[in-house]
Amino acid sequence: MASLQSDILTLQSSKYQSNDHRIPGKGSRQSSCSRSLHQVPSLYNGLRTKCKVQASVVISTESIRDEKEKDIIKGGSTQKSNHVAWQSVARERWEGELAVDGYIPKWLNGTYLRNGPGKFHVGDYNFRHLFDGYSTLVRLHFENGRLIAGHAQLESEAYKAAKKNNKICYREFSEVPKAENFLEYIGELAGLFSGDSLTDNANTGVIRLGDGRVVCLTETMKGSIQINPATLETMGKFEYTDKLGGLIHSAHPMVFNTEFITLLPDLIKPGYDVVRMLPGTNERTLIGRVDCRCGPAPGWVHSFPVTDNYVIVPEMPLRYCAENLLRAEPTPLYKFKWHPESRAFMHVVLRDTGEMVASVEVPLFVTFHFINAYEEKDENGKVVAVIADCCEHNADTTILDKLRLQELRSFSGKDVLPDARVGRFMIPLDGSPWGKLEAALPPEEHGKGMDMCSVNPKYVGKPYRYAYACGAQRPCNFPNTLTKIDLKEKTAKNWYDEGGVPSEPFFVGRPGANKEDDGVVISLISDKNGDGYALVLDGSTFTEIGRAKLPYGLPYGLHGCWVPAP
Repeated sequence: MASLQSDILTLQSSKYQSNDHRIPGKGSRQSSCSRSLHQVPSLYNGLRTKCKVQASVVISTESIRDEKEKDIIKGGSTQKSNHVAWQSVARERWEGELAVDGYIPKWLNGTYLRNGPGKFHVGDYNFRHLFDGYSTLVRLHFENGRLIAGHAQLESEAYKAAKKNNKICYREFSEVPKAENFLEYIGELAGLFSGDSLTDNANTGVIRLGDGRVVCLTETMKGSIQINPATLETMGKFEYTDKLGGLIHSAHPMVFNTEFITLLPDLIKPGYDVVRMLPGTNERTLIGRVDCRCGPAPGWVHSFPVTDNYVIVPEMPLRYCAENLLRAEPTPLYKFKWHPESRAFMHVVLRDTGEMVASVEVPLFVTFHFINAYEEKDENGKVVAVIADCCEHNADTTILDKLRLQELRSFSGKDVLPDARVGRFMIPLDGSPWGKLEAALPPEEHGKGMDMCSVNPKYVGKPYRYAYACGAQRPCNFPNTLTKIDLKEKTAKNWYDEGGVPSEPFFVGRPGANKEDDGVVISLISDKNGDGYALVLDGSTFTEIGRAKLPYGLPYGLHGCWVPAP
């Protein structure tokens, strides 16, 4: 214990630096939850050796930013922008039938589920970052032209503890529980390495497994929580029964009727385990391993693509950083660090065996979300390359800090959204050491904004033409349009409602359709003046065919899935 105390003594002092996000007029913040003291496992020593964590206090500009954030009032703002997209959800739960303006196709029968952060404060304390918010689930049930909507809070341990104790009790994306004393701090730090203090706030995505179970996810493995899609009730932890270990995984596994594939970043021996899980089980098995080509840690792997025969493993120079993970206060890159000197790579392994077939260096890139990938063949039918498309931010890491809630709530009319594009990787399979990255279409087609994408699920891993995403009508500080990308014609169709903030457009194909864009696109819009509505667009013409106003606007959400009618 004396050795550990020596190593982190001055880091501890930063734990007690003033970082008061109180709501004006409220009482002082309560202390964080007490933590029992755990023995620090060997992971601490491994990370310590690799990252040489320095015990020093870095005040930087956080105190200045925090002074600004004292103006925030429970998810709103005293500044110009007070958009419902960035406010805490009005209620914990609601359900009711919505009146539809226009029409909903009779063939659209099933349930669209959306997950995302929706509770941005605990007591009088306001969260810093969009990704900190506690999960709010939204349900849109379509049946014979009718629409029944509802929402509910996911009952994660993190959320339940916050409600009970009126304070943050687990490490969120940018938030750390505040310790009252040094012993409590050591216990919380030990809990970080054992995983006990990591959040299970599954606020990122929701998936339907091949066996019909529905699971909410985030990047911590413990943040895998099963729900009832018909009621939005939390059913309990989705426990993995294997012994693969680790604390984190990709927030976006690739899910098919026959298998679930994901990546497990290895922070000790930098690399990625490629694993699969079959329907009806909770056991993941190892497909293969990809070691990082360079850098002190694996690159952040929020998502990744697959093709019919390959798994593509991106190695981004925005890498996990144990030093930043240990800090009591966030840096502009939060749990990551930009390492341009470590370069960027794309690896390709066989989906069946895990055998490496290509590992190429590519231009530097930053992406949260891959769109799709497919195999490119020559005239003889031989696969000669893999094409992988993503929402690429021009290797600009500032997008992470632009998602601070203070930044989102204080839009003044200036154009501050960093540019983005559909980045297309070309990965040759002929042994070449180099791959290519270029824009798949002129970024001006979608306002140089690009994120939150979906495709026709029948075309995942296959050659495709259309993608649906959020683009930009500038000036803006966040993607504010829905866009249909035509990768053949290199054009885009854009839908825009002034003042609205749309969430991820989700494509549902018409039963029996033989055209890629024959279906509808569903989105939820956080509207101006505190309103909100569900939106249905024609997948082909990309024109509005129906909308249904909600009783009140909902916060911005992230990712969704489709549960077909029985």
